[in-house]
Amino acid sequence: MEKSLALVLVVVVELMGRGWGVETGREAPWRIHTLFSVECQNYFDWQTVGLMQSFRKAGQPGPITRLLSCTEDEKKNYRGMGLAPTLEVPSMSRHPRTGDWYPAINKPAGVVHWLKHSKDAENVDWVVILDADMIIRGPIIPWELGAEKGRPVAAHYGYLIGCDNLLAKLHTKHPELCDKVGGLLAMHIDDLRALAPMWLSKTEEVREDRAHWATNLTGDIYGKGWISEMYGYSFGAAEVGLRHKINDNLMIYPGYIPREGVEPILLHYGLPFRVGNWSFSKLDHHEDDIVYNCGQLFPEPPYPREVLLMESDPNKRRGLFISIECINTLNEGLLLQHKANGCSKPSWSKYLSFLKSKKFAELTQPKFPTPATLQIEQESIKAQQKVIDEPGRPYPKIHTIFSTECTPYFDWQTVGLVHSFHLSGQPGNITRLLSCTDEDLRQYTGHDLVPTHYVPSMSRHPLTGDWYPAINKPAAVLHWLNHANIDAEFIVILDADMILRGPITPWEFNAERGRPVSTPYDYLIGCDNELAKLHTRHPEACDKVGGVIIMHIDDLRNFAMLWLHKTEEVRADKAHYATNITGDIYESGWISEMYGYSFGAAELQLRHLINKEILIYPGYVPETGVRYRVFHYGLEFRVGNWSFDKANYRNVDMINRCWAKIPDPPDPSTLDRTDENSLQRDLLSIECAKTLNEALRLHHERKNCTDPSTLSTNTAKEVAISRKFGSFDESHDHALRSNHVPNNNSHGLPKPAVIDRMFSSFRFWVVALWVFAGLGFFATVFVVFSDRKRKGARGKTYRNKRRSSHSGYFDTKT
Repeated sequence: MEKSLALVLVVVVELMGRGWGVETGREAPWRIHTLFSVECQNYFDWQTVGLMQSFRKAGQPGPITRLLSCTEDEKKNYRGMGLAPTLEVPSMSRHPRTGDWYPAINKPAGVVHWLKHSKDAENVDWVVILDADMIIRGPIIPWELGAEKGRPVAAHYGYLIGCDNLLAKLHTKHPELCDKVGGLLAMHIDDLRALAPMWLSKTEEVREDRAHWATNLTGDIYGKGWISEMYGYSFGAAEVGLRHKINDNLMIYPGYIPREGVEPILLHYGLPFRVGNWSFSKLDHHEDDIVYNCGQLFPEPPYPREVLLMESDPNKRRGLFISIECINTLNEGLLLQHKANGCSKPSWSKYLSFLKSKKFAELTQPKFPTPATLQIEQESIKAQQKVIDEPGRPYPKIHTIFSTECTPYFDWQTVGLVHSFHLSGQPGNITRLLSCTDEDLRQYTGHDLVPTHYVPSMSRHPLTGDWYPAINKPAAVLHWLNHANIDAEFIVILDADMILRGPITPWEFNAERGRPVSTPYDYLIGCDNELAKLHTRHPEACDKVGGVIIMHIDDLRNFAMLWLHKTEEVRADKAHYATNITGDIYESGWISEMYGYSFGAAELQLRHLINKEILIYPGYVPETGVRYRVFHYGLEFRVGNWSFDKANYRNVDMINRCWAKIPDPPDPSTLDRTDENSLQRDLLSIECAKTLNEALRLHHERKNCTDPSTLSTNTAKEVAISRKFGSFDESHDHALRSNHVPNNNSHGLPKPAVIDRMFSSFRFWVVALWVFAGLGFFATVFVVFSDRKRKGARGKTYRNKRRSSHSGYFDTKT
């Protein structure tokens, strides 16, 4: 009887296998193994608890193995060995050969170790590789997702821009096979065996290639090689000829809105997310030993019925439900782990009752991919890669803006900022908010410098007549918000007199909705005295900030009108312009706009994360180890005898005058290296000046300016001719030949006269002067000759006259 039952079971299994084969066109491999890599840290332990709880709830087939990378010292005090089925892996966080500290290399190293030393690796057909910070919502069946031998399935990691540039050409013989993938990997065991050693070696190779860590090459927002392991995977796969089926529907980041008809089966909570006023960021719990503290859970999110009231749009509401599902599953896993740890039963609460309720069980039952979810998006993603101008689709969209006026002074600053924007790898687009009067706009020639939004000028206030150009900044932001189509989630606001050195992103600096990021402006002492009490109901919420602002678009929409109104209010309060109240050394209300910003934000109790590592003024000594992202050259700075002050170039047209630039800074090799602080200060100052001059040089090349060597020869000739006729302007010569900073007491370069707009060059006047002199000479000769001829016809009685009555010359003949 038992033999008969066994035979029946074998037949049933075989028939089921054939059924899968008919459905998918190939025989069904049943054996699946799921892997994830972690280290011996509390941070990974609570993630492990969440992933394991979701693994059980989702009904993921096959076993799961945690690849645990620990040093011997770490293992002595480690408490989490029982959290998941585990294979211990020697730690490579500190590379045994190079000494480089790079924990991410443990992922490929752990996979290689598992393939070599685990018996499970000998008894499997398909492998699913996940990250610890994931929640599984439904079974991940590789062949159901479209995976085949030689064609693994993976999620899209669009920010791996190195697949499209020099980086891929340096690190793989087949750059055309490089796929921007990661997160979820589902592949055949044979493919993994071929790939894993290459994955590890390519990770080491990219990690050691420090010369190509720059953001514009890698998409790594830190520029420090942190995503070398991801490139190791993509380059390794390219080397062994693996092309992926890329599916951008299977995995979603909580906080994102799923596409209509798509049911994601994997959550990746690697980025901060929020639901209403509640928010969660995994980085806030880096040192949290929540797994071992009985009764401690993550802050409870809103309940489902509250979410229903928050959002009427079905897809957006579904996104909110996904977010609370993620954190609720984590908390459910922690509750069960606390029980396994021997913790006493927690006291009753509404939230605990919900986690044990039938409603929660229904909401978190296994999800299965819909036809829309299973749609492979290889071709559409390839098309997107050609037009997406920002690294990293998983990240929110960013738009950078800055405010200027229709003057040459702002134009050369614009050229410098925009040039550095493109060098820095800053994600998203950039827009200039250009404030001009109608008259200014008719004469303005700098329209093509950068994408521009035009704004009516408020330099002369339309109601009060007050002349205050700085008010254009909040007025322009408000106008842009009301008149432009904006699809970005975060806005970065800069000033024109800045040079970008690297990307400024909300995810790196932890900006969130309701929590903007800015840089310190400590001289805004009015936040601490009667000025704040006069101009905001919440003086305690006044932050001394400015310069660089990273703000969620919703916050900016709520705030912009207050920024403008408070600027007007402070500007009108002339009774409190004193330096001891405002910190304004001119006591003329020039920083009213800055107070307008701080007081407007205080009104909304919009508190800032103040980060002093984003911006530095050239000429200031940098903090050791800080990689500043922005130069703000608002103040004069110097290196030795060389100096630069932007105010000296207020009336200098460096955009339309070919090859104009600021004085070249000293060569770095000439610097004194005895004082490290002074050296680093001077190097940054030189970098700022060089970037600005490089931007101007490229601008002049785009304007098809004459070769500068030819220009200098022609200019010398014109100067000689001009001096001969006594019409040469010495200040003009000074600027053309050397571009030295004009003396503060001089007028700098002369303003272009009206006639300069009619005629193209100084040479015209030299030629015109020669022509005029020649005509005058011939006219005189003609008059003299004709007069003599006339007198000859009159007879001898006139010849003896000593002086001609017409010519004006003495007659010397007798």
